[in-house]
Formats: sequence, structure tokens, C-alpha cells
Amino acid sequence: MRLSFLAATFWGLCLAPGLGLQIQCYQCEEFQLNNDCSAPEFIVNCTVNVQDMCQKEVMEKSFGIMYRKSCASSAACLIASAGYQSFCSPGKVNSVCISCCNTPLCNGPRPKKRGNSGVVPRAHVIITVLLLTLALWVLYC
Repeated sequence: MRLSFLAATFWGLCLAPGLGLQIQCYQCEEFQLNNDCSAPEFIVNCTVNVQDMCQKEVMEKSFGIMYRKSCASSAACLIASAGYQSFCSPGKVNSVCISCCNTPLCNGPRPKKRGNSGVVPRAHVIITVLLLTLALWVLYC
């Protein structure tokens, strides 16, 4: 009972009107390698209190690389990312990699320097999904 009260309080504070932050992400559908849709015209404002992450899907096809970018809720993005882990083999045809990040425009072009602090490491994706599932279970049970 006490744990569910704490979880409900936490989620209530996180989702309280007026406290939400709006993130901006790139949004596009299946562009080829020479245009990964990281230009200003692809920037969108994500929905406050709903879409708190940017998602990037990279599909390697025989004819080139295709991209899908969008705003996403953290739960949906992390579940999709975890679900596609077994299909992610960069450099191989038919590879599908989904990444989630939570800083403005983090699903854009790769940074010039190595590393991308906005990307959620894969090991943490599964833990985050499990914690989100547990929190929702506690809330609704």
C-alpha cells in the first residue's frame, strides 16, 4: 500500500500539468543515407507530458540505409528498442536498430566526436523497461 502511494505520488508529480517539459526531435519516414532528415525542416515539437524521448530507427537495406525518426514516449521507445535488439547488427543487410534519447534533437546526425551521451545504452534499456513495467503494475494492482 505504501509503495503504491509513493509510486502514485512520483507519477503524479512527473505528469502534473505545468511541470512538463517539451522536447524537440527530428521526425521523418524512411529517408536514404544521403538525406538522414537532420535538417531544420524536420524538427518538430513533441507532445508535452506524453512524448519525452526522441526515437531513431536505422534499417540497413541492400540498396542503402533508411531512417525513421520521431518523438516517442519513454515506455514505447524503450520497449521497441529492447524488442529489436536481436535484429540490430550494424553493417549487415536487414539490420534494424532502434535507439532512444532524451535530449533536444538527439536523434539527429551523429556527433563529430566519438560517443553520444544522449543515447540510452542497451544494457540500461532492459532495466528501464522492467522498472517501468513494475511501476505500472504497482499503480494498477
